[in-house]
Amino acid sequence: MLETGKGNQYAPQRAEMVEKQLRRRGIENAAVLAAMLAVPRHEFVPPEVRSRAYEDVPLLIGAGQTISQPYIVAAMTAALRLQPTDRALEIGTGLGYQAAVLSLLAKEVFTIERCAELASAASEKLANLAYLNVHVHCGDGTLGLPEFASFDAILVAAAAPAAPQPLLAQLAEGGRMIIPVGDAENQELQLIEKHAGKFSTRNMEGCRFVPLIGHHAWQKPPQR
Repeated sequence: MLETGKGNQYAPQRAEMVEKQLRRRGIENAAVLAAMLAVPRHEFVPPEVRSRAYEDVPLLIGAGQTISQPYIVAAMTAALRLQPTDRALEIGTGLGYQAAVLSLLAKEVFTIERCAELASAASEKLANLAYLNVHVHCGDGTLGLPEFASFDAILVAAAAPAAPQPLLAQLAEGGRMIIPVGDAENQELQLIEKHAGKFSTRNMEGCRFVPLIGHHAWQKPPQR
């Protein structure tokens, strides 16, 4: 996970990203800021948009998917209040950037990507960069991974009309889930917490994600 050679040229851009896009916009969690500073975001985007890797915008990564803007990645991660002993589940691997950030904060990260091509690329990239506590699976993210449950934290990186029931069922006692909920045009980040077997929900801020496709979300992309 250390950068050498050409990778160092992006270090100033990454430091500026953390200062201007995250710290100045209210991200205060020191561990999250350190993780965002450490993970080489440019390694998780296609070569043709690498020069834009540290801009405060989502970027296309192929298969109709995007990598979220840095602020959203940091805000969702901070909301989960990860502990070093936590087991985390991510829905929507993409090329693996969010999973890499989570891996520096949690003990173990399981991540699901429905596009086989992206899942394969992410798995290879994460292994090459030595994020060895990340386990990539290909499949329907709305089903979660019951064979590995329960999870202390679940991050859903795609928008759903409601939180999928299988994911709620796989949340550990005291667990937290962050998920964008809404329709194709208007979504809001929701933080769902489980206490004494019951769920509480807090709306955080507006956002816009690609749709979560699966048995317990959209069956096909909704019309915009």
